[in-house]
Amino acid sequence: MQVARVVGNVVATQKDPKLVGFTLQLVQPIDITTEMPTGSPLVAADTVGAGVQDIVMIVGGSSARLTIKTADSPVDAAIVGIIDTVNILGETMYSRS
Repeated sequence: MQVARVVGNVVATQKDPKLVGFTLQLVQPIDITTEMPTGSPLVAADTVGAGVQDIVMIVGGSSARLTIKTADSPVDAAIVGIIDTVNILGETMYSRS
């Protein structure tokens, strides 16, 4: 799993039939302690209703196809959670509120 920020959405009118109905989000992997980018942005199928600026958990590869919504779909990345808080050694590193 990785932590990422939703930075935009992707609209594709022509796509594989197994992707119809998916919300596709553009996510930027980040370092949760600094919220700084750690890699290139990627497109992820949203399984939880995340919005732009949300900090989310993403999975990739075969793990992205193991959710109820993405089973048997051609996805390589999926948003599987919206992060509310992150605590490290008793210190709050991130809070959604």
